[in-house]
Amino acid sequence: MSVSEYFADDYAGAREAFIRAADRAGARRASYPHPSARGPAGEALSIDVAMLGPESAEHVLLVLSGTHGAEGFCGSGCQVGLLEDRLHESLPQRVGLVLVHALNPHGFAWLRRVNEDGVDLNRNFVDFSKPLPDSSGYERLHEWLVPRDWQGEGRRAAEAAIADYVRAHGERAFQAAVSGGQYTRPTGLFYGGTSRTWSARTLARLLRECLSPALARLAVLDLHTGLGPTGYGEPIAMGSDAGCARARRWYGADVKSLAGGESISAAVVGTVPNGVVEARPDVETTYVALEFGTRPIGAVLDALRGDHWLATRPDANDAARASIKHALRDAFYVDTPAWRAAVYGRTADFAYRALLQLA
Repeated sequence: MSVSEYFADDYAGAREAFIRAADRAGARRASYPHPSARGPAGEALSIDVAMLGPESAEHVLLVLSGTHGAEGFCGSGCQVGLLEDRLHESLPQRVGLVLVHALNPHGFAWLRRVNEDGVDLNRNFVDFSKPLPDSSGYERLHEWLVPRDWQGEGRRAAEAAIADYVRAHGERAFQAAVSGGQYTRPTGLFYGGTSRTWSARTLARLLRECLSPALARLAVLDLHTGLGPTGYGEPIAMGSDAGCARARRWYGADVKSLAGGESISAAVVGTVPNGVVEARPDVETTYVALEFGTRPIGAVLDALRGDHWLATRPDANDAARASIKHALRDAFYVDTPAWRAAVYGRTADFAYRALLQLA
């Protein structure tokens, strides 16, 4: 089986490939069906888990895919590759491998980065009983990011206003205001929601049910796409200062700290590592997101903006809908053998290194 064959063309094919590969590898499996959402063809949606190694593993490598739905093409293909290439045969004693497939199955199936509620899961892990993070930076930009018209004068005016903002404040400040996480605009980009989503609650549940009570050390690889040079996977350490320092020791100097402002990503709030630590607070966690580049950042942002505009326009014509969805897919998945080989090779390398450190 070639590397390219690990990657599927849609959510249904990706899920089938993952389950088939997990069964061939002899993995224990668990599925968490979505209670209400369905796919475009009426298909069931589910978060699926494959577990290898001892059930009572004290040290575990956890690999997540599809936190942002449309990024699931990459993450799913890499997980299938780890199973088909029998990574588990190199598991050290007492070390387990757990693969969580399609954390946001609705977004994966419907070609959206957000979930069924329009929520970005990587902004959803905040304490909703307390005042929410400040959204004023995003508020200044929302009407330009998601203009009334995607074509014509409304779009041109929005682009001019954005260009003025960037000239006044700089690219990095613009990126931070747009992507840091906002809690006031449900139709906007990087929206964190008003409560924990089904995916967030299910992640907490599976971390308790699929990982042993004896778990002491957890390494997480969370697979993402959309930022950086095409095909390169930037390792971004997330979580505690101790966890970030540990990630650098494990993986090397190219690990960037999200909190330290070193990464291609802006600092963000409400991230998945918060949920992992909440669910398993007594476990030493080393959390790294691998962020694989696809297209230039402007093209990726435009694709996201178009998709959010489309979500507010159910009467959009078929041609506009197809064009926007095609652009979104291209923004988060480069459908070439070279790109697929690059992202899988990088993921496999980091997985092996994590297992060595957990041994």
